[in-house]
Amino acid sequence: MDITAIPDKKYFTIGEVAGYTGIKPYVLRYWESEFKILRPLRRESGQRRYTRKDIELVFKIKFLLYEQKFSIAGAKRKLKENNRKVEKQPELFKEDSAAISLINEIKKEITVLLKILD
Repeated sequence: MDITAIPDKKYFTIGEVAGYTGIKPYVLRYWESEFKILRPLRRESGQRRYTRKDIELVFKIKFLLYEQKFSIAGAKRKLKENNRKVEKQPELFKEDSAAISLINEIKKEITVLLKILD
C-alpha cells in the first residue's frame, strides 16, 4: 500500500500504521527508539497517535532499510541529510522574487495613500 491509499483522517493507531505500511507494531516501536525523528503523539493512556506525516516517515524508513539496504545508522544519516536539504529550500522564497517585490511595492503605495487620507 502507498501513502495515497491511506484514509484522510487526523490520527492513526499503531495497528492501523502497521496495516498500511506492512511493518509490524514491535518494529515500529523499535524504530521509534532508533529514529528520534519518529515520535508519534501519545494519549493520556499511552496509546500512540500517528499522523499522516509520521506514516510518510515510516514509508521512507522502510524504503531506506528494505529497498536501499541501508543500515540503521546509514538510514539515520540519509534522513538527516535530507532534512538539511529541506531546511535550505526556503532560500527559494527570498525577498528577490518578483511576486514578493510587487506585494511590498503595493504595501508602500497603500501606506502612502492612508497617510494622505488621514
